[in-house]
Amino acid sequence: MNFARRVMRTAASLEAAAVRLATRHGLRLIRLSLGVVFLWFALPKFKPGLSAVDTLAEKTISTLTGHVISGSVATYVLATLEVAIGLGLLSGRFLRPTLVALMFQMAGTLTPLALFPGEMWKAPFVLTLEGQFIIKNLVLIAAGIAVAGTLPGVRSQRATTLDVQPAASSV
Repeated sequence: MNFARRVMRTAASLEAAAVRLATRHGLRLIRLSLGVVFLWFALPKFKPGLSAVDTLAEKTISTLTGHVISGSVATYVLATLEVAIGLGLLSGRFLRPTLVALMFQMAGTLTPLALFPGEMWKAPFVLTLEGQFIIKNLVLIAAGIAVAGTLPGVRSQRATTLDVQPAASSV
């Protein structure tokens, strides 16, 4: 019985340390990982044909701009925007305009679901590979919103032990 109590105390202590670590560094890690993701997806777009989404990006931007911006210029514009977002997130500087640009860009990435439904959906609620690539952006949007909650002057409620509800037990 004594051994079981020690194991439980050790587990509780490890959990508390993990929660402190997540509380202290979690949002910073989200911001930095978002920056890496944006750079990772942006850089191949500077070389035509290297990015898996070149054609879709060109088609979407061309449609959204009434064909004012099209072809490889559209991809370069998108790549430049994504690099700026990535660098803003990694540096932590100019976060407000960076996050506005992120939300603007993310809104644009969701539009093919409606603009080109034949290419995005196999059947109702069944996405193609391109559609799946797009829908994962919901996670990036949520992460951007979480980072926005850290901006100075933003009124936010910080989680305290009184605010946090324990997870429902599945047992």
